[in-house]
This record gives sequence, C-alpha cells and structure tokens, in this order.
Amino acid sequence: MEIRVDSLIEGACRAEGTAIIVDVYRAFTTAAVAFSRGAQQIILVPEIEEALELRDRGVGELCIGEVGGVRPDGFDFGNSPYELSRADVRGRILIQSTRAGTVGVASARRAGRVYVGSLAIAAATARAVLKAAPQLVTIVAMGWEGKIRTDEDELCAWYIKNLLEGRRPDREAIAALVQVGEHSQKFDDPAQPQYHPQDREIALDVDSVGLAIRVDLKDGLLVASAEALEAPARDRQP
Repeated sequence: MEIRVDSLIEGACRAEGTAIIVDVYRAFTTAAVAFSRGAQQIILVPEIEEALELRDRGVGELCIGEVGGVRPDGFDFGNSPYELSRADVRGRILIQSTRAGTVGVASARRAGRVYVGSLAIAAATARAVLKAAPQLVTIVAMGWEGKIRTDEDELCAWYIKNLLEGRRPDREAIAALVQVGEHSQKFDDPAQPQYHPQDREIALDVDSVGLAIRVDLKDGLLVASAEALEAPARDRQP
C-alpha cells in the first residue's frame, strides 16, 4: 500500500486512490459525535447557501457548520462536537458546511473512495481502510480554512499513516502536542465563545469513537454514513 500525506485544499484536489480528509477542529469530530448519537446521514456541502436550500427542500433536517468558527444565520447548530453531544439527532439527516473539512471533501474529485478523519475516529478509520486494502491512500490535513497548516490536522494525518503501516503511536503524546499548538488556544479565549472548551476535550479524546465515516456520491450529493459502528476504538488497533 502506498500512502501519501498532503495538506490543504490543494492537497485535496491532488488526492488519489482512497482519500482521508482530516479536520480535527472541528468538522469531523462533530460528525463523529453526531453519528455516535445516532444520526442517519450527513450531507456535506461547501457553501452555506446550499445547506440552507437543501434543508428548505426537505433533503435534510438540520444544518450544522460554521464560517470563521461562528454558526451561520439560520443554522440549527454550530460546528461544535459539544453542541452535538447534547443534541437529539437520532435517525435524522444533517447537512454540514464548514470552511475546511467539507470543502476538502468536495475538492477530492480524483479520489476513488473518500473517508473523513479526526483523532476521535483515527483507529476506526485506519481499520476500515485496511479492510478494503487499496493500493493507494492519500491522507489530507485540511488546516485552517484549507489554507494554513495546523498542528492538529497534520499530526492526525501522520498518526493515521502510522496506524496504516502497523505502528502504534502514543495517543497521549499526540494529544499533548496538539494541546499546546496555536489553534488549541482559542478554546480558552473568552473573546471567542464559539469555541467551547469541551470541543477541544472531545477532539483530543483519541480513538474514542469506534466508527469510520465514508462519503459517497448519491444523486449528486456528498453523503457521509457511519461504517463499521462498534465499541470505542481506543483499545483496538488496526
């Protein structure tokens, strides 16, 4: 298996084979929490207006996401795993739009199969990919708005790469490195209340959710579904 690690929107555009689009803060941690609470599907869209239009048409029921970290007008929830951990989403179809993660998925047009990734679902994602045994995997760290590399996404990408190659990185060490990174500090900033401190806590609970999230193109929409839902993954290895 050939494994490539790339970054940002340009990396998503280059991704081939099986792509894993990584967004730790916070899109794909939020998605993992939503699925762990029983969400049926998540439709991923790059633009806020598209999300609202789909909900208005009855294609999905709840809009979740952010622009600059802030919940857009008309959205039901922000891009917050903490908010979703308290929400009733069982059996519901969500529509998610963010500035990095969902844009990255939409940009990965050259990939044959797409998963989304975060630290919470890293081991489960690696297991799902290994089960399919692709010849080529591209892991893309999306960073801040798909434009600036960030510690959490870069480290998550390399963590998943090591898992795919049969190694067992130290989860606590990964979380500690991310914890001191620049983009982790906003969760302690009272001037940015959209970043709840428990968002960071959930995002850094490595391998806590035992599911992978696969994205398929259905009727022209990018639809994410939970794959291989199982017990928490932290004590299981690929």
